Amino acid sequence: MITIIDIGISNIKSITRGFVTQDYQVCATSDPADVRLADSLVLPGVGAFPKAMEILRSRGLVEAIREHAGCGKPLIGICLGMQLLFTDSSEHEHTEGLGLIPGHVVRFPSDRPVPHMGWNSVDQARESILFRGIRNPSDFYFVHSYYTEPDNEEHVVGVSEHFGKFAAAVQKDSIYGTQFHPEKSQNNGLTLLSNFAQLTEKQGK
Repeated sequence: MITIIDIGISNIKSITRGFVTQDYQVCATSDPADVRLADSLVLPGVGAFPKAMEILRSRGLVEAIREHAGCGKPLIGICLGMQLLFTDSSEHEHTEGLGLIPGHVVRFPSDRPVPHMGWNSVDQARESILFRGIRNPSDFYFVHSYYTEPDNEEHVVGVSEHFGKFAAAVQKDSIYGTQFHPEKSQNNGLTLLSNFAQLTEKQGK
C-alpha cells in the first residue's frame, strides 16, 4: 500500500493515477495514525514552504512522518514535498522543515528566470533505485522557484541545470526526493514511481 499525505496543497489525483495505472494500491490521508501505519509514504506539495509546514504541524503530521522515516520505511517527497524534507527554508521567512536531510531551501538567484518551468534534463549523479531502468540523462518536468542545497553532496543522486546546476533528486537511506514531478513526466516518471513502489514490496518479503 502506497500512502499519499494529503494536506490540500497538491494534485493528489495525478500522483494517485501514476501508481494505480501500474496496479499499485494507494490511499490518500491527512491522519497521522494512517501515516504511522503506512508501509511507504509519498509527500507531495505545491505552493509555499511556510504554509505547508504550518499545515503539517497543525495536523500532527510532523512527528508521524519523522517516526516513519526513523523506522527505515520508504518515504519520497515530490517538488515542495522534497524541500520539506530538509532542515529549513528561506522562502518568505525562515522556516524549519522536517529535518530528515541536512541542508537548506533557497530561491534561484535574481539573474535567473523564475519559476523554472517545463521539461529539463536530469543527470544521474549517483546510483539510486529511483532511476533503475531510466536512461541517463533523461527529461523530467519541473515547476519551482526554490531549490535545495544539501549539506552532503553524497545525498544528491540527480542533477539538473537552470543557468547553473541544482539538486534534482536526493536520497538519504530510505528517504528520497525529486524536485521534478514524476507524475507529469510520462514514461520516465511512471518508471520512477514504480521503482519507489517496489521498495515497499521488498520490505514485505
